[in-house]
Amino acid sequence: MKPVLLAITTLTDAHRAHIAQSFELVYAPEPAQAREAIAREGARVQAVLTIGSIGLTAAQMDALPALALVCALGAGYENIDIAHARTRGIAVANGAGTNDDCVADHAFGLLIATLRGIPRLDALTREGVWRTALALPPNVSHKRLGILGLGTIGRKIAQRALGFEMEIGYHNRTPQDALPYRYFGGLEALAAWCDVLVIATPGGPQTRHLVDARILRALGERGWLVNIARGSVVDTAALAEALRTHAIAGAGLDVYESEPAAPAELIGLPNVVLTPHVAGWSPEAVQNSVDRFIANATRHFAGQPMVSPV
Repeated sequence: MKPVLLAITTLTDAHRAHIAQSFELVYAPEPAQAREAIAREGARVQAVLTIGSIGLTAAQMDALPALALVCALGAGYENIDIAHARTRGIAVANGAGTNDDCVADHAFGLLIATLRGIPRLDALTREGVWRTALALPPNVSHKRLGILGLGTIGRKIAQRALGFEMEIGYHNRTPQDALPYRYFGGLEALAAWCDVLVIATPGGPQTRHLVDARILRALGERGWLVNIARGSVVDTAALAEALRTHAIAGAGLDVYESEPAAPAELIGLPNVVLTPHVAGWSPEAVQNSVDRFIANATRHFAGQPMVSPV
């Protein structure tokens, strides 16, 4: 008998077919579908596949009496109630490391697009505007790059920055002594030092609005913000005000507090570049994440250690 899996995140047809080779798949990617599937199949479900921004609540877990495993498709798991899973004896795993390169690539793409104003230059070129009518966009090379959260993704962003001969500083809860980058004990000091602040820290209550009006003031009118982490880390109202008043130079965002709705406060602003939470999405990255889920889940149900337990 295949374990019964409830998937409450979007999967392609090909990935659903791949997963169905090892699991009896109940596919419910929309909230209403998930509620109906839990009501209908809850007594049978042994595993849940979700993502960090969707998560799985304590109430949902308690509606699944046979639940033994919750997996996040990707590294983030901030909205999975880990503490409640522990009390129930439910194992939790994620896809740590499966999309790090893709996220780091996208972060640097946003950084370049934001500083150089590439989306705006594209639009103006299509309107017939020539370069002599435009302000000069700044270099990326030789800037000071500040990274909030020097985990695996943060380190990969730093590695890419070295190719642009950028000076790198970072803020973590503790310094990474094995790395040659400059450590800042406080985020405000890092923001005041750097030209570009990239957010690569986990989401969740501990980091909510960590980047607020105070941090944006420290970043300053020649500073740039890039967020590929979670929208909750940035105070959107404070960011919108900083962009409107040119208290910072600009921002590049892949994530928003309003997801999946676009950030209404930012839409009309010319000094922000927006993408729809796709930093971790590529054919390679998603396949890696699906493969990791299958590895974690099959090992768990075989009584073996999982590859990336939480």
